[in-house]
Amino acid sequence: MTATHHNRRTLLKAGLTGAGAVAGGLLLPGTATANAVPLLRRDRPVLTHGVQSGDVSTGSGIVWSRADRPSRLIVEVSRDPSFRHARVVRGPVMSPETGGTGKVRVAGLMPGTEVHYRVTAEDLDGRTRSEAVTGRFATAPVGRSDVRLLWSGDVAGQNWGINPERGGMTIYRAMADRRPDLFLHCGDTVYADGPLTETVALPGGRVWRNIVTPEKAKVAETLDEYRGQFAYNLLDENLKRFTANVPAYVQWDDHEVVNNWYPGEILNDRPEYTEKRVDVLAARAFQAFHEWHPIDRRQAVDGRVYRNFRHGSRAEIFVLDMRTYKDANTSDQTKPGHVLGDRQARWLVDALDRSTATWKIIQADLPIGLTVPDGKAIEGVANGLPGAPGGRETELAWVLREISRRRVRNVVWLTADVHYTAAHHYSPDRASFTEFDPFWEFVSGPLNAGAFGPNTLDPTFGPEAVFVHAPPAANTSPADGFQHFGEVNIDGRSGALTVDLRDATGASLWSKTLRPQR
Repeated sequence: MTATHHNRRTLLKAGLTGAGAVAGGLLLPGTATANAVPLLRRDRPVLTHGVQSGDVSTGSGIVWSRADRPSRLIVEVSRDPSFRHARVVRGPVMSPETGGTGKVRVAGLMPGTEVHYRVTAEDLDGRTRSEAVTGRFATAPVGRSDVRLLWSGDVAGQNWGINPERGGMTIYRAMADRRPDLFLHCGDTVYADGPLTETVALPGGRVWRNIVTPEKAKVAETLDEYRGQFAYNLLDENLKRFTANVPAYVQWDDHEVVNNWYPGEILNDRPEYTEKRVDVLAARAFQAFHEWHPIDRRQAVDGRVYRNFRHGSRAEIFVLDMRTYKDANTSDQTKPGHVLGDRQARWLVDALDRSTATWKIIQADLPIGLTVPDGKAIEGVANGLPGAPGGRETELAWVLREISRRRVRNVVWLTADVHYTAAHHYSPDRASFTEFDPFWEFVSGPLNAGAFGPNTLDPTFGPEAVFVHAPPAANTSPADGFQHFGEVNIDGRSGALTVDLRDATGASLWSKTLRPQR
């Protein structure tokens, strides 16, 4: 071990980094872990993990930050980056009860307007404030405006964390350079079940070096350990720059809790877990997930994850939760199954039917037609069998049938999960189940995780892999060029939607323009 590497590790174990950020729960009274020492208190609060915005609407947006001690979130908003004539919004107290995080919806804004915001943490006695951290977002337009959104998923998985020798998670720099209006995070926002080691051997004698915090050195089980998963990612300066400039719609998948989880699961085959009940782990993960993301639970239909947002007359985004309501991963695929649950499936169909947007964009945390096994069982939607829909396919078949019956046009599915990028076209002409209209599903990821694939396509809904960019070997590192994000551009005048599947540098690997159907 070199002296430089030892010093970096020592600083992290003391709760310090060069940017003054720390892992979740290390700074607030009563939340320090056994393996970490809190920072020494300063004369005024410190914002430790930058700022984020999300769940934007035509007249508002959520602003988020985190402080190193109990203090009040203060947000100044202005249309002018100089903050002349700024309006002050007093947010909640950031306290140990929320892991030091806080967020507030800034309302009363004009549609389609760039908003600059400046965040400070105010001491509870009102005498001092932290240094300010600034960000920006644009409210949703109301008319036929151009729209640019990015999507991807999968961050710091398979032992590929923040590598400062490679500049950190540089894909976020490439995404920020695209200047999108929105980012759709399709899940696996963290890998709470994937501990990091300090080094990973790469082919050719190379070495990958991870920043490691105490929370990332083991699987997450406690609430503070789950908080530390989200805190870790925000040690990366590329990510903090991105979150300060691009509002997000965020959903979760499995690794926020544990790989391939489903409600009611017991982890009898995972000796590294002392808490075996997934429902207990999921509740802790869910709390940390909402604490650390700019998500408005009041916007969610059931107060959890699934929700929808209009972005002008050309786009509406439907954010799914394909994890909370799914049935058990089972090898028996003969019985009807659930991945959305009856209530969410009906909400999705009804909301799509009501939408007057040109394009209905479904933000899904699992692909439809790719077979994703869980040992001898099935983790995803597709059951890997030809013929009529079985297992969870039955629920998706109902959704596809209903939106076809109701003549819902221009539905596009965006997803991640499988750690490569692909364009899938589904058609009843190739399918066993034929009661649906043709549609596209675009897959893109990972952001900073092991690359895999490609997975096998299930024939039930007639998918065709029109484009695939996948690595030559499983768990290929982020150093080898198989990290991806996707981009959607909608032309406000014509309504044409163009998809680009991009690599970690932002280069387009494949592009397709879709014309709206009437």
